[in-house]
This record gives sequence, structure tokens and C-alpha cells, in this order.
Amino acid sequence: MEHPLTVLSWLPHEAFAKYSHVFMLTIVMVVIVCIGQLTRRLTKEIPGKTQVAFEGLIGYLYDLGESVMGHEGRKYMPFIIGIGFYVVISNLIGLIPGFMHPTMNMNTTAAPAVCVFLLYQYIGIKTHGAKYIKHFLGPIPPFAPLMFVIELVSHLARPLSLTMRLFGNVTGEEIVLAILFMLVPFLVPLPMYFLAVFTGVLQSFVFMLLTMVYISGALEDAH
Repeated sequence: MEHPLTVLSWLPHEAFAKYSHVFMLTIVMVVIVCIGQLTRRLTKEIPGKTQVAFEGLIGYLYDLGESVMGHEGRKYMPFIIGIGFYVVISNLIGLIPGFMHPTMNMNTTAAPAVCVFLLYQYIGIKTHGAKYIKHFLGPIPPFAPLMFVIELVSHLARPLSLTMRLFGNVTGEEIVLAILFMLVPFLVPLPMYFLAVFTGVLQSFVFMLLTMVYISGALEDAH
């Protein structure tokens, strides 16, 4: 069976099936690098509309991060914003005709989720040292063994939840759009198309917000 016509249709079928998400993710990385290079040029004394909008967005995210994580969390905002760009561009690029969603592959959605998990655990250990174990023991000493198991499962479920939520939403949207375009190929799918743009941005925001919440929990003292 021939694979669908995309910008990667020149690949052999086996390579397309196995590595299409890798090629699309490479394009996403190139786009992010280009955005980073463009932001270096936004240093004019009289900023244009693009610079004002971009600075407003970044300023809002920094303020949100400080409100969730406290002042200590500001230094982690570049990582969080980078994750946000990774997710939103991966979600939206598949809406362009001829392109695919790299986030339709769980390897791609698991990568940022695992990075977030490792980062906030590192922050917790770095901030509290050995006392970080108290986050897993709960406030009542007799129930500490039980709470440790519950908290451990809860923490391990976080990267799985981030992975599956992003993968499931993007895959579901793609299936619905494909069905609508097959049934009614013109006007009816347009509202769903714009809804997919909105939810793609929203998923990125939720991913960043959950990352802030996890880091905030790692920074605060255990009770």
C-alpha cells in the first residue's frame, strides 16, 4: 500500500513508516532555531508590532511562571518556553497541507515529558538535598510507607499522562479532520480546522503550566 502524499513521500515506504516523525521533528527544530535567531534582531530602539507582540507574550509567560513557581522559578522559564515552542509548532505544522504532526508519534510526545520529569526531580534534589524524600512520605509518620508508594506511582504517572494527553489529542484531531475532509471536503471541516489550531496552542499552554506546577512542588518545602 502506498503511503499518502506528503513532503516526505520521496522516502521508501519502510523509512516513511518508521522515521517520518523524526524528519518532521527535524523541521520543527529548524523552525525553532530560526525563531531564536530572529529574536536576536528584535533589539531596535523603536520596536515594531512583531517585537511588541513577542515581548508581550514572553513577559506574560514570565509573570505567570513567577506567580506559579515564585521568584526562584524564573530561571527555569527559558526551558519551559522552549518546551512550549516545541509542542505548539509540532501541533500546528501538521495542519499545513503536505506536512505531518510529529506529535502523532508517542516517542515525540514522551521526549519533552521525560525531560520535564527529570528536570523537576533534579530541582527538588538540588534544592532540598536528602530532605527531598519528605515530599514522598506525607505529613503523618505512621503512614509514610504507604504514602511513599502512592507518591512514587503519582510521580511516575506524570510523564505518562503528559505523553498520552498530547498524543491522544493530536491523533484524535487528525482522525476527525481526515473523516470530515473525506465526507465533506470544503466548508464543513473549516470550523474543525480552526478549532485544531486553538487546541494545538492550548495544549502547549497546558504543557507549560503543568511543568510550572511540577517545578513549584519540587521547590516548596515538604509539610
